[in-house]
Amino acid sequence: MAIQSAEQYIVAHPSWEKELRELREMILSTDVEETIKWGAPVYTVDGKNVLSIAAFKNHCSMWFYNGALLEKNTALLENAQEGKTKALRQVRFERGEEIPLKELKKYVLEAIRNQKDGKEIKPVKAKKIKVPAEIAAAFSEDPAFEVAFDNLSPGKQREYCEHVNEAKRENTRKSRLEKIIPMVKEGKGLHDKYKNC
Repeated sequence: MAIQSAEQYIVAHPSWEKELRELREMILSTDVEETIKWGAPVYTVDGKNVLSIAAFKNHCSMWFYNGALLEKNTALLENAQEGKTKALRQVRFERGEEIPLKELKKYVLEAIRNQKDGKEIKPVKAKKIKVPAEIAAAFSEDPAFEVAFDNLSPGKQREYCEHVNEAKRENTRKSRLEKIIPMVKEGKGLHDKYKNC
């Protein structure tokens, strides 16, 4: 069943119902619109995402879409993925932890003010992948290889291109190309065997 409302979301997370209700009530006392995006409550200003609340197995959280821009209210903020996440910040609450609603409201008000002032962090576009000449030549000889390569994620494409490009000797580049063609056709990434599945 798809979540249609914040109430439905809260009821679907009974172990965090009290905390989610407290957060929602505090957020709704400000100048935001409530909507559902990605199956969770999201609060917007002029159609732009400002914050959201979410429940997980071991914690619940409040997300600030441009949290990195908060200047006055930052003590509770965490970067969910250090080095990857540029703008998004969260405040996490463990089971039984008292939620500092009065303090959090300051965060919410600052985030709303930032949005109304047009402050936001624009997503960084990934650099265009430069396909090595050896791979490009193999595309024209083997169209199935090109199709399989195009179906890979940009990250996997980049890994393969860098792998071939990093070889200094022509023989090494050719050898690497021969080894990656079957992997690409299977839809595998260069380093998949080292990643936890």
